[in-house]
Amino acid sequence: MHKTDKAVAAVKLVEAEVNQYGTTVYYDGSCPLCSVEIGHYASCEGADRLHFLDVSKAGGRVSDDLTRQDAMSRFHVRRSDGELVSGARGFVELWDALPKWRWLARVARLPGVMPLLELAYRGFLPLRSTLFRIACWMGVKPVNHTDTLT
Repeated sequence: MHKTDKAVAAVKLVEAEVNQYGTTVYYDGSCPLCSVEIGHYASCEGADRLHFLDVSKAGGRVSDDLTRQDAMSRFHVRRSDGELVSGARGFVELWDALPKWRWLARVARLPGVMPLLELAYRGFLPLRSTLFRIACWMGVKPVNHTDTLT
């Protein structure tokens, strides 16, 4: 089997896993900050209906419409209807799936709030590597230890 065939087979396996759940949350398991946050969400009531996929372990493509690089650089969620959303919209989809966080999804959907959340998220992204280093310095461990610093 060629490398390309193996990569295609891996993508199909990931997509099959994703399809058995309603919503898939793509996260960077090599990031301590992300790991802690996703660990919290995964422990919440309702998380059993979500699929949390660590993209730091994936190959070149996570799915047909999402590369590993894109998934590592920005938070993505695939809704149960198959639509891929990212950034603030991704968080709102995640919050909406968890009863404890649903109130925040409702607030985020009020007129004018989503653009502000997206602006805040985009402001956070350049700080992520610095916060990553601070989290490591404080002893926070990522789920997946890699040499990737994003």
